[in-house]
Amino acid sequence: MEMPAADTRILDRRDRLIAGLRALLPEDGLIHDPAETRAYECDALTAYRCAPMAVVLPRTTEEVAAVMRFCHAEGVPVVPRGAGTSLAGGSLPTADSVMLGVARMTEVLETDFDNRFIRVQTGRTNLSVTGAVEEDGFFYAPDPSSQLACAIAGNIAMNSGGAHCLKYGVTTNNLLGAKVVLMDGTVIELGGAHLDAPGLDLLGVICGSEGQLGVVTEATLRILPKPEGARPVLVGFDSSEVAGQCVSDIIRAGILPVAIEFMDRPCIRACEAFAKAGYPDCEALLIVEVEGSDAEIDAQLAAITEIARRHNPVELRESASEAESAAIWKGRKSAFGAMGQINDYICLDGTIPVGELPGVLRRIGELSRDYGLDVANVFHAGDGNMHPLILFNANQPGELDRAESLGADILRLCVEVGGCLSGEHGVGVEKRDLMTDQFAPDDLEVQMRVKDAFDPRWLLNPAKVFPLAVSAGRRAA
Repeated sequence: MEMPAADTRILDRRDRLIAGLRALLPEDGLIHDPAETRAYECDALTAYRCAPMAVVLPRTTEEVAAVMRFCHAEGVPVVPRGAGTSLAGGSLPTADSVMLGVARMTEVLETDFDNRFIRVQTGRTNLSVTGAVEEDGFFYAPDPSSQLACAIAGNIAMNSGGAHCLKYGVTTNNLLGAKVVLMDGTVIELGGAHLDAPGLDLLGVICGSEGQLGVVTEATLRILPKPEGARPVLVGFDSSEVAGQCVSDIIRAGILPVAIEFMDRPCIRACEAFAKAGYPDCEALLIVEVEGSDAEIDAQLAAITEIARRHNPVELRESASEAESAAIWKGRKSAFGAMGQINDYICLDGTIPVGELPGVLRRIGELSRDYGLDVANVFHAGDGNMHPLILFNANQPGELDRAESLGADILRLCVEVGGCLSGEHGVGVEKRDLMTDQFAPDDLEVQMRVKDAFDPRWLLNPAKVFPLAVSAGRRAA
């Protein structure tokens, strides 16, 4: 049977694009067999899938620039990808796109302990940045739960945080400089090996821009001396609302722990079964960690435990050893994986003012009952970065849609109490149609004008962040 002319043109164009990309990269730097591109059809938001036309795996900034220049000339969309751990569909491909993965760009380019920075290629994993400097007594502060796997590129794209961001800040507070490749192949350098750069804060614009403005290939990161010591305390409560009030009181007292993490009963059970961390049997658990000298730790924990006792905890226990502390954090860092062993779930990341924690937790419980879906809560309580896990059965027709509707209501609740849609996962495809719940049309227009300036043809990471109808019209204009 003769192939229709339109299909023939599509195949001819695809073949031409593959040939052009092959000429720019080493033999192992291009994947275009449909059986192999399926490995890149989604990120950690697995509810949505679409295989890209091709995948490129460059090793240098120069190779990235060559690919971008070629795709720009051909009018082909490019979807950047770090390690694929995004929980918001931030690196979901489109069928007509080339996916550009930085997973092979892992080199440490420079370390400077006197000036406290490290320069790396952005395919390097978060935890391995600390691994490169810890023997010299330093560490890299941002520590998302996926830090063993997630790439610095994705951390920058989503402005990732982590358990210790309460004290040390999120990625933007630890990013000093970046080398960025724009959609037309232009390479720019922002910031550098110093705290502040003159002129417009374009580094702040790039960090958290979700791959909409450029591909970050190198990053200069702040490294810090390791503290003398650290110690967590476990505080169990008989309700989530009381635990939330305890968090609010700790922050109100002017105490700055390095981390305050929250888990409710479903997460406690799953994490304890996985990590054997010795978590208490309770409705809600706080992990509060402080650091410094022994005297500083003792003083801070004394103040924290005094506040906690006012709320009648069912258990209050300090870690007695480094091994116990490691087990406590292993349980918390494994929460998403541990929950994934027992249920399908959607993980949200709205933020709220800390003082709103008790009321928001109560309202989430009410919404959970209204929708008939369980919600497990695990989150960075100290800075109000919520991570409700909406549990559902992916094999039950209609449950995914119901879970998404519940998630939308929870995120709207976060906005209503003065928070925002995303703390660190980004908007991606998950929240793009909720952007109008937080931003007025004029606000969105200003954001899109920034996108216009960096990527006038809207070829970079299409169909993300902005409501689909608006972004499609912008791309067609």
